[in-house]
Amino acid sequence: MSDEIKNLFISHIHEDDERLPALKKLLGDNGYDVRDSSINSSKPNNARNEDYIKQKILAPQIDWAGALVVLISPRTHESEWVDWEIEYAHRQGKHVIGVWDRGAQNADLPANLEKYGYDLVVGWQADGVIEALNGKAHWQNPDGTPRPQAAIPHYSC
Repeated sequence: MSDEIKNLFISHIHEDDERLPALKKLLGDNGYDVRDSSINSSKPNNARNEDYIKQKILAPQIDWAGALVVLISPRTHESEWVDWEIEYAHRQGKHVIGVWDRGAQNADLPANLEKYGYDLVVGWQADGVIEALNGKAHWQNPDGTPRPQAAIPHYSC
């Protein structure tokens, strides 16, 4: 039995649907019951209108989640949908966490993850993902080694 429930929206490209169970298992094997509200092949979206999809399907699913996890694979950076989900989650004050999938490289980072992910991009290791979910900031390369902190300007209101 899992110790803690995590409500997540796992942002990914549809070609990576088969990787979602492995990510959930990685966390489940380490005490987390993951509830994923993302749209995938097991619960497809048949809508065609982009604004409807964003505002009536994706936005409520992201609003429900406690954090947005981005599964970073070699083609994730090409997805306008993933970039939109990252920006929307950031505007809602959600933690945005990137998790490097096996085979991904630094060049595969979605633009908005680099812009809004701050220091929560980790390798495919349970402890790193769990620390990121719990708010411990760190930025890792795809192989799990530390990456120099990005220079992100912070402004006072």
